[in-house]
Amino acid sequence: MSKAPQNLAIEPARPEQVPLVVSFIRKLAEYEKLAHEVVADEALMHEALFGSRPAAEVVLAWLDGNPVGFAVFFTNFSTFAGRPGIYLEDLFVEPQARGQGIGRALLRHLAKLALSRGCARFEWAVLDWNTPSIAFYESLGARPMDDWTVYRLSGPALEDLAK
Repeated sequence: MSKAPQNLAIEPARPEQVPLVVSFIRKLAEYEKLAHEVVADEALMHEALFGSRPAAEVVLAWLDGNPVGFAVFFTNFSTFAGRPGIYLEDLFVEPQARGQGIGRALLRHLAKLALSRGCARFEWAVLDWNTPSIAFYESLGARPMDDWTVYRLSGPALEDLAK
């Protein structure tokens, strides 16, 4: 088990750090082979994170004062538990910083935040082909929700249903 370096800091992102957040989003999209799907820009992310109705939060990981990773998350809700949860949308650590416990430290930070906020659970999705991440998550005790299939409406299908 990798222990986080002592010179690691995890802090909430600030409005002036939106360009850094967007750069991490693009790097994650490259890794996931989904760069062609990124339409988020600094203006959209600034509004989503710091606008009148924030939709998500971001924490940044800093190693020796250099940005090395991030996590984007938001609150969801379990009607069965009657309590909120945290959904991790994105987690990324720079390739040169991997294997040092930074990903684990980011997840630990969010787990503590979930407990402090009275959340019933902390969950996320992972691409089926991403075996390194799957192995990492399972090493933490996370288990796949095999009985569930994610569905999505977007683009024209979402617009058609909304008519």
